Amino acid sequence: MKLFAFVKNFANDESGAVTVDWVVLTAAIVGLGLAVMASVSTGLEDLSGDIEGQLTGQTIDDSFATGNVPAGE
Repeated sequence: MKLFAFVKNFANDESGAVTVDWVVLTAAIVGLGLAVMASVSTGLEDLSGDIEGQLTGQTIDDSFATGNVPAGE
């Protein structure tokens, strides 16, 4: 009969419930973070490739004395 009382008291004890809630909430946040990272990573890789292509194709004009300056000015 003592075992039944122990199980009954253990079932009614809520001192560890907060810990379980925090573990579940933390696991949910980590899961959502992984899901967002998985869905965004492909687009982010494509965008970074586009930026790299644009910056690689850029040229710097360092000839300030010559260019589109009209003669006589």
